[in-house]
Amino acid sequence: MAAGKRDYYEVLGVSRDVDPQEMKKAYRKLALKYHPDHNEGAEAEEKFKELSEAYGVLSDPEKRARYDRGGFAGLDGMSSEDIFSNINFGDIFGGGGGSVFDDIFGFGRGGRRRGPAPGSSVEVEITVPLKRILTGGEETVTYNRFEACPTCDGTRAKPGTEARLCAECGGGGQKVFTIQQQGMTFQQVAVCPECRGQGTIIEEYCPDCDGRGSVEGETKIEINIPPGIEEGVALRVPGHGNLSPDPGAPPGDLIVVINTEKDKRFKRRGEHLYRDIKIQIPDAVFGTKVDVPTLVGELEVKIPAGTQPGTTMRIPNEGLPVFRSGRRGDIYLNILVEIPKKPSKEEKKIFKQLQELNEKKH
Repeated sequence: MAAGKRDYYEVLGVSRDVDPQEMKKAYRKLALKYHPDHNEGAEAEEKFKELSEAYGVLSDPEKRARYDRGGFAGLDGMSSEDIFSNINFGDIFGGGGGSVFDDIFGFGRGGRRRGPAPGSSVEVEITVPLKRILTGGEETVTYNRFEACPTCDGTRAKPGTEARLCAECGGGGQKVFTIQQQGMTFQQVAVCPECRGQGTIIEEYCPDCDGRGSVEGETKIEINIPPGIEEGVALRVPGHGNLSPDPGAPPGDLIVVINTEKDKRFKRRGEHLYRDIKIQIPDAVFGTKVDVPTLVGELEVKIPAGTQPGTTMRIPNEGLPVFRSGRRGDIYLNILVEIPKKPSKEEKKIFKQLQELNEKKH
């Protein structure tokens, strides 16, 4: 590890006790901001590299533990491939993020994408109920994005007028400048200063979009939720992001981050569901039967006699589907034995007798 690097937690803007889901959200937000496909600033690529390196280490429990114990020295001997091996760009960027990642870090064979830059991506979070995660299916996503101005149809020109071809660059958007220095001639290709790289000159701009060619509006789209999708996974919908400012370039993508709706019956941990079950002292002693809700109905569960407080019982194959697998998770019941706060006279009498019996045993 090279000297002078910033602390990985500082790079991601998270605390040292951050949980994996919050760290993923922090990384995704910053990585989208500095993604080289959507940010052509001079420092964007380096910033993206720095963010990805920090996430590559902190998202892996073993690497994170080594870093927490020894800092950068604890990672000595690790190659770039070692650091980035655990990052699933499909989950973070909704697919399609790996190719740019490979090109930036030298893991891919192809060159970087050339030509006009696509529009920027739009990220939106939606919350879906457990039943939808169980079955999968369609969900409506409502969001705002920049679309072609309906008045000028994205041409940026006032209706009834037309843009004229730039005479300086002939419509190419670039111009070759010839410079002579010390008896030598140099040629430099630069953005045409007359049309600013557009290739056309607009005399009168569209009054509704002020010549931008795009306006912000609300969009609704139906997306398919795969069964068992994990918390925080991002789904990418190509071509449903913002309109590109470059003529002829494709729009950006829509990135939908999936969150699980809170359910009063269960707590979700991956494909497994957890629920507290309260029983009375006699039920714990003699055993009982309880009705337990599942995702599709109810089950009668037998609580064995002598069940201790804090016992965990498993109901197999009643949890959520395992993402991209035919398996199902389980439901886990945490048994809580209720102690009466204000026992009646009869209860006090019985508990007193139990206390005396217990004292005789010991």
